[in-house]
Amino acid sequence: MSDAAAIVILGEGSLVTARRIQAALPGSEIHGLAARVNGADIAFDAFGETLRGLYEADRPIVALCAAGIVIRSLAPLLQNKRAEPPVLAVAEDGSAVVPLLGGLSGVNLLARQIGAALGTTPAITTTGEIRFGTCLINPPAGYLLRNPADGKTFISNLLAGAKMRVEGEAPWFAAAKLPIDPAGSLVARVTHQDVMPGADELLFHPRNIVIGLGRGEPGLADRILAALAQAQLSIHSLALLLARARDLADPHIARAAAAFNVPLRFAAADTAEQLALAAVPEPILSLTIEQLAIAVAPAPEDVQEVGRRRGRLAVVGLGPGDPAMMVPAARREIDQAEDILGYETYVKMAGPLRPEQAVHATDNREELQRARHAFELAATGRSVVVVSSGDPGVFAMAAAVMEALDDTDKPEWHGVDLAVLPGVSAAMAAASRIGAPLGHDFCIISLSDNLKPWPVILDRLAHAASGDFAMAFYNPISKARPWQLGEALDLLRRYRELETPVVLGRDIGRPAERVTSVTLGELTPEMVDMRTVVIVGSSMTRRIKRPDGNDWVYTPRWYGTKPG
Repeated sequence: MSDAAAIVILGEGSLVTARRIQAALPGSEIHGLAARVNGADIAFDAFGETLRGLYEADRPIVALCAAGIVIRSLAPLLQNKRAEPPVLAVAEDGSAVVPLLGGLSGVNLLARQIGAALGTTPAITTTGEIRFGTCLINPPAGYLLRNPADGKTFISNLLAGAKMRVEGEAPWFAAAKLPIDPAGSLVARVTHQDVMPGADELLFHPRNIVIGLGRGEPGLADRILAALAQAQLSIHSLALLLARARDLADPHIARAAAAFNVPLRFAAADTAEQLALAAVPEPILSLTIEQLAIAVAPAPEDVQEVGRRRGRLAVVGLGPGDPAMMVPAARREIDQAEDILGYETYVKMAGPLRPEQAVHATDNREELQRARHAFELAATGRSVVVVSSGDPGVFAMAAAVMEALDDTDKPEWHGVDLAVLPGVSAAMAAASRIGAPLGHDFCIISLSDNLKPWPVILDRLAHAASGDFAMAFYNPISKARPWQLGEALDLLRRYRELETPVVLGRDIGRPAERVTSVTLGELTPEMVDMRTVVIVGSSMTRRIKRPDGNDWVYTPRWYGTKPG
């Protein structure tokens, strides 16, 4: 299940409550009905379809609306209770928090968390939780229930009058009202040993094992499993992997941590034993197997957070400007980041941002310096996002980040967890507004000669035109080079008919959006500025008259003669 909750609202009046919930749930995002809500992180048009999509993506759902609407929307999907993400209904004013679905996936814990943020007691109706004051199948942070599927029968037996005994340390039971009896027929066992749950038993594993890694190598995850098995310790109790600072860039170590979904930290040490003891100064068990130093802490809270994380640098595409056109993965990456870097205009587009997020806004011509700054921040273990409009890989920051990395041998930069998240490019957005002018082979060319000579641009234009490609022009004109677009058009007119359709898309996805269709013969440089994407059709590009008098423009999928 994803930890990032989706807060779904249908009206502007819910936004204040939604923001209070969002502040209590790091990484969450607000989905607002496009026709009624301004300022949501993500806009949607169809409530039921959106809710079902979130549910099938295993996202926790907090819906600020009537419970009945939620249940009716999700009814077609309610078959496998074991696979339910948490689903809650919350009153628009925050006066009621009602868990609806996901009892086995922590819905009541989430309800209490939201209730605390809103000053509201959640309406929990689970009989066992009301009677015993705790949810046995959702242990606190630092503990994992090995066999949650047995929880329902276990709780039913307790409700029927059975007693339970506790083997091991379960400190969260102290505040509960459980029928604990040393002679109880039911067992709640808490152990870091690699054992299987018995009949009438719930088996809890404390996250109290730390492994110091002496080296990284292929098959590291298998070696860890083998070492834990040899020591008769459970992989479910693994809390942390610690590696040497000089192994920051080792891919095998990163893959092992990802395979077990456990934190990975790096510390200044020479041996695996030094690493393990740094995190667990007073272990109840310590041993080394093939350069894997295993230390078992008395309890999860005794595991020290030493060293630093592997930093992350994500280059994120914001899309053309409309928040509704930003891909959800980009929104989540921004929400989770500690540092946001980018051109000031694009940083504003990335909002809303949390007050504690550090913003580093710079001039649009400082791409390489921005990329180096991002690596320096990420190399300290921070989570960093560099934002670009459109798609970051199209004349944008992804190439600058790669160039900065290519220019250095710094191991701490190469050890950063680097990712590029795509966005809707300006060309794709403009094309979508008027039909499908890029529906066949096409190319994208920047007319800026800041980083390449103008003769090279003309040569590429000539080849693209002779090849009969549709073309999208970025950076078509500027105050410093007002003559270039005219020269480019003169070249194109030697290869294309004057009636060739041309699409001009300006400020797509922003309040001043304008999309027009002209012909190559009609187009003049005065119709275009730097915020315009120019799409020139191929010989096959066509127009279709719309009822409103405007045109659809498209390029057929076929070329030459239309297939029968």
